[in-house]
Amino acid sequence: MARFGLVLVMTLVILGFMSFSEAQLKMGFYDKTCPYAEKIVQNVVNQHIQNVPSLAAGLIRMHFHDCFVRGCDGSILINATSRNQQVEKVAPPNLTVRGFDFIDLVKSTLESKCPGIVSCADIITLATRDSIVAIGGPTWSVPTGRRDGRISNFTEARDNIPPPFGNFTTLITLFGNQGLDVKDLVLLSGAHTIGVSHCSSFSNRLFNFTGVGDQDPSLDSEYAANLKTRRCLSIADNTTKVEMDPGSRNTFDLSYFRLVLKRRGLFESDAALTMNSEALTQVRRFAEGSEQDFFAEFAKSMEKMGRIRVKTGSDGEIRRTCAVVN
Repeated sequence: MARFGLVLVMTLVILGFMSFSEAQLKMGFYDKTCPYAEKIVQNVVNQHIQNVPSLAAGLIRMHFHDCFVRGCDGSILINATSRNQQVEKVAPPNLTVRGFDFIDLVKSTLESKCPGIVSCADIITLATRDSIVAIGGPTWSVPTGRRDGRISNFTEARDNIPPPFGNFTTLITLFGNQGLDVKDLVLLSGAHTIGVSHCSSFSNRLFNFTGVGDQDPSLDSEYAANLKTRRCLSIADNTTKVEMDPGSRNTFDLSYFRLVLKRRGLFESDAALTMNSEALTQVRRFAEGSEQDFFAEFAKSMEKMGRIRVKTGSDGEIRRTCAVVN
C-alpha cells in the first residue's frame, strides 16, 4: 500500500510539472522581446509556399516527429558533432524528413532582427501552422514560449515515432505515451491528405507482406496493381515517390479518410485505423462530414500535440543556430 502511495505521489508530481510547463506557454509570448517574430515567420512561409507547396507536408511531418521525441523541443534539428554521435535526424523515421534548410532560413531571418530570442522549437510550430494555412488548410492557436532541447537521440527517435508499418496496438501505444488518444490518432493521420511517400515505406504491402511474396489483403487489389505496374516496380525501389492522397497532394481536404474507407491508404498504419471500432467510427465521421468540422477538430489535436512535454522557463536554451547546441 505504501509503495502504491509513493507511485501515486510521483505520478501526480510529474503531471503537475507537465501542466506547469504547458501553462508557461502563452499567446504572444514574444510581443515585448521580438514584437514581429510571428509575422516574420509567416512572411517567410508565404514567400516560399507558392513556389514549393510541398513544404507544408514536410514541415507538419517534421513537427510531428519532433514532438514525439523528448517533446516539442527542436531536437530533431540537431546535427551530430562527432562521427560516433547518433542524433534523431539520422534515425530511420527521419531520413526522409524535409524542411531543415527552410527552418534555418527562418531562424537566420529572426536572428538578424532579434538575436537569441526566438526558439527553434517555436519556429517549427509556427511555420507548420502558417504553411498549412497558406495551402488552404486549417488554422490553430500556437501559444509560444518553447525552449530548445540540448539532447538528440537516435534510439529514442527510432523507438518513439509511429512507423508506417505499425498496427493499431503499436500506434495507440505510441500515441498514448504522448498523452494523445484514438481521436488524435485519426485526426493527425488526416495530415496524410498532403505530401508523398517513398515506395520503401509501403512496398512490402505490394510484394512481400508476410515474407512469402504475397500482397497485403487489406490493400485494395486494383490500387495495388496500379502501384506495382506504374509506380513501385520492385520492392528494391527506394527512390520513387507516390502521392499519399492521389490527385490532391497539396490540398488539405477530406479525401484521405475516404481513401482509407476504400482500402486505399498507402501505409499499414492507414489501414490500421479501420481495424479498431472506435477509430473506424471516427474515420467514417470525418469522411462523411464537413470540411469545416474536420478543420476544427484537427486544430484541437494540433494544439494538443504542440504542448507535448514542452521546455519553458529556465529549462533548455534558445539556440543561436538550430542545428547546433549552444
